[in-house]
Parts: sequence; C-alpha cells; structure tokens
Amino acid sequence: MYLYLGEDSVAVEKDIIGIFDIENTSISKHTKDFLSESEKKKQVLNVSYDMPKSFIVCTDSDKHNAVFISHISTAVLKKRVNHSF
Repeated sequence: MYLYLGEDSVAVEKDIIGIFDIENTSISKHTKDFLSESEKKKQVLNVSYDMPKSFIVCTDSDKHNAVFISHISTAVLKKRVNHSF
C-alpha cells in the first residue's frame, strides 16, 4: 500500500520507519542533528509549499534513507495508514 504525503508524493507503507510531528520533535537536539545530517546527505524532500507539520522517515530495500517534510499532520497520516489495513 501507498501513503499519500502531499503534492505528488507517496511512500510505500512497508518502507516507513516513522511519522513524526515536526513541532514537538524538532525541539530535541538529536532530532535537529538527524534532520541536519539528512539535509547534508540530500535525503530531505519537501513535498509541500505549505507550513510543515510532520516528517516521515523511510528506507528502501537497499537501505537508502529519505526524509519527507509534509504539510499533513501526523494524526491524518496515522488515520490513512490504519485505514489501509
């Protein structure tokens, strides 16, 4: 199954490691370091021009990571994941 992340972006649900609220988690130094390092590695994809509400961490079978910044809230993304099962 696929999870719609915003604009023209989707993620394969089995590749999703986590869905995080950007406002609550970006306070942590570890999260800031993770996002900064991901940005340096060009793994961050902003999938919306609206105010970001969440970020989704994914990996594929080759262990390539991607971090999607989305305007969709974690609550809505969770409902979409739960609906697909």
